[in-house]
Amino acid sequence: MKLKQVFAGLWLMAVLGGAVAVTPKAHAQDPATDTAKRKVRVKVTPEYPDLARQMNVTGKVKIEATIAPDGRVTATHVVGGSPLLVNAALDALKKWRFEPAPKQTTEVVEFTFNGQGN
Repeated sequence: MKLKQVFAGLWLMAVLGGAVAVTPKAHAQDPATDTAKRKVRVKVTPEYPDLARQMNVTGKVKIEATIAPDGRVTATHVVGGSPLLVNAALDALKKWRFEPAPKQTTEVVEFTFNGQGN
């Protein structure tokens, strides 16, 4: 029984230690990139999903977007939000265009779905 507790403790330490070790790498960027927000040239408003409207689902969707030097959104990662709203937000964000920049940047974009047709 004691051996199981030791292995469980080691496993937990490995999992938590791995998460801590990965976090700085995921957010490590040039300080200039972190402070400088890129301006949006083309902004597409997401369509409110019919099912979300029928169920009166409202809320915010937060997405981390990787933006190429030419301003295109090349990758996205959902940070939070209702699963009923996420796809509409992703579809809209992929159509956004940002101002050009010397290198790739990461921006966090938040969409608010308030049931008013957005």
